[in-house]
Amino acid sequence: MSLWACCVCCCCRGLVTGLPPVESYHRWRRFKRIGRYAVPLVLGGCTFITYEILTLGKNVTIDTEAVEREKLKSYIYIQTAPLEEQGLQGITRKARKQLHRAVKKLIQATADIFSLPLDENYMKQDMEDYESSLWLLLKRTRSTIKAVRVHAIQELAKKHHWHDYQYRTVAQACDQKTSIGLARSKDIDLRFFLRPPLPKAIEDTYIEDELRHLLASLPQSEVDQCVQYFTSLALRESNQSLSAQRGGLWCFGGNGLPYAQSLSSVPSEKVESFCLQALAKHSKVPSHCDAIVANGGLQLLQKIFQLRQDSQKIQRNIIRTVGNLALNECLHPAIVQSGWIGILAEVMKSPHIIQASHAARALANLDRDTVEEKYEDGVYILHPQYRTSQPIKADVLFVHGLLGAAFKTWRQKDHSEIEDKNADYMECWPKTWLAADCPSLRILTVEYDTHLSDWRSKCPVENERKSLAYRARELLTKLKAAGVGDRPVVWVAHSMGGLLVKKILLDASEDPEMRSVVQNTQGILFYSVPHCGSHLAEYSVNARFLLFPSVEVMELSKDSPALTELNNKFTKLVKEQEVNILSFGEMLPTNIGSMIKLHVVPLNSADLGIGDFIPLDVNHLNICKPKSRDSFIYQQSLKFIKDVLAQEPKS
Repeated sequence: MSLWACCVCCCCRGLVTGLPPVESYHRWRRFKRIGRYAVPLVLGGCTFITYEILTLGKNVTIDTEAVEREKLKSYIYIQTAPLEEQGLQGITRKARKQLHRAVKKLIQATADIFSLPLDENYMKQDMEDYESSLWLLLKRTRSTIKAVRVHAIQELAKKHHWHDYQYRTVAQACDQKTSIGLARSKDIDLRFFLRPPLPKAIEDTYIEDELRHLLASLPQSEVDQCVQYFTSLALRESNQSLSAQRGGLWCFGGNGLPYAQSLSSVPSEKVESFCLQALAKHSKVPSHCDAIVANGGLQLLQKIFQLRQDSQKIQRNIIRTVGNLALNECLHPAIVQSGWIGILAEVMKSPHIIQASHAARALANLDRDTVEEKYEDGVYILHPQYRTSQPIKADVLFVHGLLGAAFKTWRQKDHSEIEDKNADYMECWPKTWLAADCPSLRILTVEYDTHLSDWRSKCPVENERKSLAYRARELLTKLKAAGVGDRPVVWVAHSMGGLLVKKILLDASEDPEMRSVVQNTQGILFYSVPHCGSHLAEYSVNARFLLFPSVEVMELSKDSPALTELNNKFTKLVKEQEVNILSFGEMLPTNIGSMIKLHVVPLNSADLGIGDFIPLDVNHLNICKPKSRDSFIYQQSLKFIKDVLAQEPKS
């Protein structure tokens, strides 16, 4: 027997036996390649090779997860070996280096048999620096010590000059926590994430079919009347749409969608949007989230998301639903495995603030390593949206008013009204200006449905949901889950949002579990809040402008007993708690439709009588929309926030 054959028999016999003929053939070819470099070194016997392989056997261990993924043939990337460094001297060093690499590849190829982990010291030996750093970082990202894991992901995210195959290696080898952590890292390279396969060409009709089947498969137990209403209406509309597109009769009138362009044409996007809104309602019910995932909801949502790239509304509803599903930690593996992490990371880079904020909420709910809070439906984090080492010292919470929204209420004054046409327009000044001026703050915004008339109500079966009392309790529970009350808080409210803040704080003061919310409230900033009511309700009834005034409008009636009682209790509370107050009032009338022009909130109603009050030459809509970062409104608001948070915390 030859010297080479003897060495192989002594050291590697167990690595080859039991393999199929083809596999054995490939193993022997690798041994022959090793032999080219080994023979010149074995003149004194087989001691050297025996020592080398035994040493490797003791030191080499490997995590087989990446190998298992390749076996499943989901994603496979070819790694090309880098060129040899210049300046290597001597055939002995070159042979030793090639020997190490060849043996390591051999052991890795049989890792599915031995399941041995890969030792750091060995990996660093005779390896290019950038290769060893990659594997060492990957190993640290799986550390059982959270601080080590988080720091390793942070270092990994800083890699911007790697070869493409290195990013793909990480994408295939990293675990769930690493992938989520990378997605929540600023300026992350999207090559760190595996891309889901592109959907096959599918007709719109079948998308509607799949949505309808998914909705119909969800249980009706533990569902309130609002969700039942949404589901039944969505199913009815999708049936009518399918009937029209397939040559059936289109039903006009009733609750039918008024979108038909002809007797045989209904825009699929409208029907899909309606079904997705119903699905978003279901995703707020924990027991239904399991059913959505089990029935292929994640894959269906991903398919629609990629097919409807031109519809921001549809994409927002989809990401909103994923964010709701992410509230359930048991569903995190399914969300990651279905390829959503890379999609969310990409949407985080979107110039559209609403889309990016929906994605930020979903990823924050997935990130259990650095985020303890949970952001329920309607609660959004504007800053910081990425992982940061900056400690958060306080919370600033923005609450919109009647017909407002979590983002559009806080945009900059409209382009047509700004003098400097070349200035950058800000879609949400708290996210841009305030975050830059106060980076140590966590900035949150909330959203809830408001309607001027019941004719626009989306859930007419439960009018009590629109009352201040119901909404205050619902928001208080959500904000507590988001950690509001754990640190100093400043509230910023516009119009009816100020009444909601007052009710929230009163409820918190009476609930021992919520009391920290009011105890940590340092200040409140009111933008034209109708403490004593508004003329809007009077116009709604007398002019019959709104036909049927909603619960919200009726609660705003001037000098209503309910508002008087709320105001008296609130002023007593803020005096006891020594809460700082700053109020702004509108001095210009606001156009309501084409016929009515009025001061929505009179100055005497906007003045709480506590703290400073500043009247401004703006209307009701623009009082919370600064013209620029240097404007009086923004600078006064910024000064108030900084001043109250600079004070000593209340005992």
